Amino acid sequence: MSINFNELQDLLGAIAQTDIAEVTLKTETFELIVRRGTTVASPVSVAAVTPIAATPTPTLTVSPTPTPPEPTEPPTPSPIEKKWVEITSPMVGTFYRAPAPDEAPFVSVGDRVSNGQTVCIIEAMKLMNEIEAELTGEVMEIVVDNGQPVEYGQTLMWINPS
Repeated sequence: MSINFNELQDLLGAIAQTDIAEVTLKTETFELIVRRGTTVASPVSVAAVTPIAATPTPTLTVSPTPTPPEPTEPPTPSPIEKKWVEITSPMVGTFYRAPAPDEAPFVSVGDRVSNGQTVCIIEAMKLMNEIEAELTGEVMEIVVDNGQPVEYGQTLMWINPS
């Protein structure tokens, strides 16, 4: 297997956009190890090509453009929004607004929801988990885009209780 610098750069860019912590590619002639760093300034901190064969090959270190740090605190809600209740993700997964791509979404902004009504699906490890409203009210905002990855505790939507 041979890899040129452009292919390596594309690979590192693709890895930097995922949650992958470490990748190792190994052949008879080289080994490539990519580890995600712990600092925000450099999402992929080490990328090294280490020769396995007796032929000396130079080590290549590549650092992608640093990404700006994400805000640590959410913006303060307005007085109207203070009574809104958030529906959060109970797990890491992928957010879906509808039961299938060609079907209508479970809820949209302005819809009334009742306690126990399914409002979205979180796919985790190929399992579809229905997320239900825990209160009755009106959907005021859907924060996550369809098909977007979500983290545990991330706000999915805001409900104005009634």
